[in-house]
Amino acid sequence: MKANSHIHLIGICGTAMASLAGMLQQRGFRVTGSDAASYPPMSDFLAALGVAVAQPFAAKNLEPAPDLVVVGNAISRGNAELEHILDRRIPFCSMPQILHEEFLRGKQVLVVAGTHGKTTTTSMLSWIFASAGLQPSFLIGGIAENFGSSFQLGQGKHFILEGDEYDTAFFDKGPKFLHYFPDEVILTSVEFDHADIYKDLDAVETAFKRLVNLVPGRGRILALDRGDSIERCLAKAFCPVERYGSGAKATWQIANLKLQPARTSWTVLHQGRAWADFEFPLGGEYNVCNATAAAAMAAGCGVAKEVIVTALQSFKSVKRRLEVRAQVNGVTVIDDFAHHPTAIAGTLTALRALYPGARLWVILEPRSNTLRRNVFQAALAESLALADEIIIANVFKSEAIPENERLDLDAVAAQIAGRGRHARILADADAIVQQTAPEMRGGDVVAILSNGGFGGIYEKLPQRLRSLSAREPANQSEARP
Repeated sequence: MKANSHIHLIGICGTAMASLAGMLQQRGFRVTGSDAASYPPMSDFLAALGVAVAQPFAAKNLEPAPDLVVVGNAISRGNAELEHILDRRIPFCSMPQILHEEFLRGKQVLVVAGTHGKTTTTSMLSWIFASAGLQPSFLIGGIAENFGSSFQLGQGKHFILEGDEYDTAFFDKGPKFLHYFPDEVILTSVEFDHADIYKDLDAVETAFKRLVNLVPGRGRILALDRGDSIERCLAKAFCPVERYGSGAKATWQIANLKLQPARTSWTVLHQGRAWADFEFPLGGEYNVCNATAAAAMAAGCGVAKEVIVTALQSFKSVKRRLEVRAQVNGVTVIDDFAHHPTAIAGTLTALRALYPGARLWVILEPRSNTLRRNVFQAALAESLALADEIIIANVFKSEAIPENERLDLDAVAAQIAGRGRHARILADADAIVQQTAPEMRGGDVVAILSNGGFGGIYEKLPQRLRSLSAREPANQSEARP
């Protein structure tokens, strides 16, 4: 593409698409975009870039015709803008296509893939490389707090990116990560997910096997040391494979793990010998695994272990990953992206260690394409039962899911009751805020789990808590004789 070319992004508020918008703008292209709706953090991110978001989708958003349209993978036939570009033969491509053509060529590409932990691990790896002065480029599916951004175009030779197994575009149903041609890969986990596009676990494994098959013989794969699915995906790798985790056979073995309220610490053994001691403020055993993977990848790329240790000590986190959104009169409101029963269990377990003794609330919006289905119904109940107070909103756009596949909330509540907990099903964010806020007390921790805007609950709940607090003294004084 020539400098100053006009590129329009349909579905610009997706995390990867918004990041691409910033990268294209930085390269000197004129960028516009559109979406059905926008919400933080990506709406704030695009506003800071000065990229206007046209809402809703409409053919007029493509007048005059751009030089190229990037079609987000959430866009399907029937979309007004997609139909317009097809009718007018306006050039278009997918996000992974333009990413490869404009940014990845000539770089050493490091891809972080897996069902869980991709965003945080990519952020950790990018921060380590930046701390080492390597000036990496990166693309992350979230806002990395150390950078205040989800992307960077650096002068160094490395491009670090989150490799998503979700499909590429309406015209390309292969996984995004097959377009990236990685030199090295971190493989964090392989589980059944994205039930809207993958039939079963075997289909998911096939996608990851194809990623493994792309890594050149001179490359390297770092993979978690447990899980039958990972073993099957790695079976025909043509490059060196190193394992990380707590197992005795891990190349990079986690030992002496201590999960404390304000500090997590552990030791990494490399090939059975003490290599480095680590600590950071993040909670959760899964984050220790993520950090160990990032450390191992960086070490293999020549980063000194002292730099890695210092970088992880100062690592902050990622927006919407155990993010404290508000603290009102001792009630701590947490935002987390958890979109899968395994992730939910990891999040709640981490919060138990970070806030020992607290009454733990979980407020879930079943919104991801997997959680809206009944495929993980029993596992969802098991993970939610780790909390003390359990609130579940109605299934997001449940009418879009065939009834025989749809998550049955009553069944989930019954299974939770069988585990000795009580779950309440409330219609939406407004109903949840209205009913639960008066019940919350100092010392409570409230984990709000959704991969979307959840009706503005992240702002509405703290506001309601403040309102109740403001009225309380007045009511008490009126009651005095």
